[in-house]
Amino acid sequence: MPAAARRVREEWDRLSIGRTATEGFDPGMLAGLPEPARRWLGHAIAPGTPLWETVELRMEGQIRLGSWRPFSARQVLTPPSGFIWAARARVAGLPVTGYDRYSGATGEMRWRLLGVLPVLSASGPDVSRSAAGRLAGEAVLLPTVFRHADWTAGDEPDTTVMCWRLAGSDERTTLRIGADGRLLDAVLQRWGNPGGAPYGRHPFGVAVEAEATFGGITLPSVLRAGWWWGTDRAAEGEFFRARITSATFS
Repeated sequence: MPAAARRVREEWDRLSIGRTATEGFDPGMLAGLPEPARRWLGHAIAPGTPLWETVELRMEGQIRLGSWRPFSARQVLTPPSGFIWAARARVAGLPVTGYDRYSGATGEMRWRLLGVLPVLSASGPDVSRSAAGRLAGEAVLLPTVFRHADWTAGDEPDTTVMCWRLAGSDERTTLRIGADGRLLDAVLQRWGNPGGAPYGRHPFGVAVEAEATFGGITLPSVLRAGWWWGTDRAAEGEFFRARITSATFS
């Protein structure tokens, strides 16, 4: 467990345990799903791969905290139960560490300068709803949990909608799939207050720039994410660029 997440050690451990994967993936399991969903999942999961319920990711990249700053992070992800993203960055040369989480149907953000001075601490219903939307989008990083989501056809060709019931709301993510089965982007109306706007649902998206295969599962590996996706404010809203360096499933 990363040091930045020690305060939520029990939740990290609970999410990391997952449930035992007793079945291997069979493409026949995709029958009845919209064609773009079948195309992506058939590309992402090799036949016979265990239907893992949990992944621990390591990543590095840049996050915009005023200006773009390098970060490194570890994340445990167990849809629909939750996630914890624990990271380390630097501001003015000083380390900022902490975590974002969604678990037990609640969300929280807790960040400290030098591990002591509070930078950001937030919780409550709005934070929980925003974190639930994040989990719904990041479920694409563990495609073997596809049977826990509801799937419908998208409004445009080559799209499908993945829906999760989280924090009392339906969280829908539209996935756009390439002809070869690659995931190209994921877009949702996510609860939040970007740029100090009133809390509400605002367009949020993730662009997939590369993919990598870990243990029979092909994941998005180079990502860009931000608010106001698909609008003339998208460049302003982009705040996250990352490369996933490892994925360990359980």
